[in-house]
Amino acid sequence: MVLEEAIVKYASTLDGVEMREMEPSSEHGASQLVFYRGEKIFLVLQKGTRPLRIELRIDKRLSKTLQERYESVMQGRLLGRNGTEIICSGQLTDDEIIDLVRHGYEMSA
Repeated sequence: MVLEEAIVKYASTLDGVEMREMEPSSEHGASQLVFYRGEKIFLVLQKGTRPLRIELRIDKRLSKTLQERYESVMQGRLLGRNGTEIICSGQLTDDEIIDLVRHGYEMSA
């Protein structure tokens, strides 16, 4: 829960970010916090999941590298081919995940 709160707090401080809460869907089962920069989604956080699941819009080459290195990083489902899903199980540190949130924000410019 600490990482979830840290991600929400950090993403909310970025310029021009709007956060919307989406109700649970039958496919995902958890409510989602969706973070927009302008019209583009850069972060989807699955609230209350254990371990926490997030999806980010990041560079495709970086995504491929992370997917090859970590089993907890995979092709995203919500953002289509532009998304990278991360199960926050400890393979990536909290600081690395926050850095990826920043990268996603920058990619959505």
